[in-house]
Amino acid sequence: MGHAAGLAALGYHSAMLSLRQLAEALQAEYVPCSMPAGQEGSPQTESVERVASARNATQTSLTFAENEATLREALASAAAAVLVTRQVAEAFLSEVKPLKKPLLLVAQPRLAFAKAAQYLQAAKASTGVHRTAILASSVKLAEDVSIGAYAVLGEHVEVGARTRIGAGCVLADGVKIGVDCTLYPRVVIYSGVELRDRVQVHAGCVLGSDGFGYVRDAETGAYTQFPQQGTLVIEEDVEIGANTTIDRGALEETRIARGTKLDNLVHIGHNVRVGRNVVMAAQTGISGSSTVGDGAILGGQVGIGEHAEIGEGVILGGGAGVLSKKKLRGAGMVFWGRPAQPLREYLKGLATLARLTRLPRKAKD
Repeated sequence: MGHAAGLAALGYHSAMLSLRQLAEALQAEYVPCSMPAGQEGSPQTESVERVASARNATQTSLTFAENEATLREALASAAAAVLVTRQVAEAFLSEVKPLKKPLLLVAQPRLAFAKAAQYLQAAKASTGVHRTAILASSVKLAEDVSIGAYAVLGEHVEVGARTRIGAGCVLADGVKIGVDCTLYPRVVIYSGVELRDRVQVHAGCVLGSDGFGYVRDAETGAYTQFPQQGTLVIEEDVEIGANTTIDRGALEETRIARGTKLDNLVHIGHNVRVGRNVVMAAQTGISGSSTVGDGAILGGQVGIGEHAEIGEGVILGGGAGVLSKKKLRGAGMVFWGRPAQPLREYLKGLATLARLTRLPRKAKD
């Protein structure tokens, strides 16, 4: 069974685009094949329906190359066309002619490849509401919404057009979901949380649970929960990895801004504000009331204390630890270690430590 037929059997609609349509969408320069049609080695089609590596490409696949070696491999593959930079293409074609496949010339082939995948991404037809799903009478569903088996939607939940809610999801009262969102199985969203358009939430996430905030009685040592009555807002084009948890605000809101990508097993505490286009790797934890600026990059297992401030564009290496109320600033600046410090200082410290561990041995000699 071919790719398109296999998708159809699963209920998907595959997008097929001509190379010129794709070039227009990607703002790429289209360079046609210079071999006569029908000649051995010439492309069999001027349309594509999927992206693929050169090794796995078929006659309806688009692939990409970032240097002369990978361009040579791509041109020898079955792919219909290749995304590549003008510089690489010109250097290669000055030695190799004729051109066996059409080229799409772009500034960033890998980025264009990812965007092409989205344009060509198969869209699954709406399956409607599964017979075992439970919906309150006040739920509002836009057109082409899909709701999986045993999902539960509370009072006054609103779901936007073409959104898909997987099996076993629970949306509490007052949750609002935008258009073209995807909730994978067993996502739990507490009351009053808002997800805007094109948000993807992977399996097992919990969004809007109570923050970890307690007041200690100085006399008895007993703890009383501080009110956790704020909300959580997830802006457009955010992706949240599996089993990630994000707390609601205490008295105000927790907010994840547009375009941010969270890996699996991330925890974000109450009142945290994460800026636009932040990327955050697995097992990172952010304590309450901290902020992460636009474009910041957080490696795996980063720990951030409460009321800390991570500036725009800051890069935190894997395992970095940021103390409470600490401010790290400097776009493009890399911080590493526990506590986090500029990379140069961190490496100096390691070098000094290495020298100290060698001193006793030299003394013996």
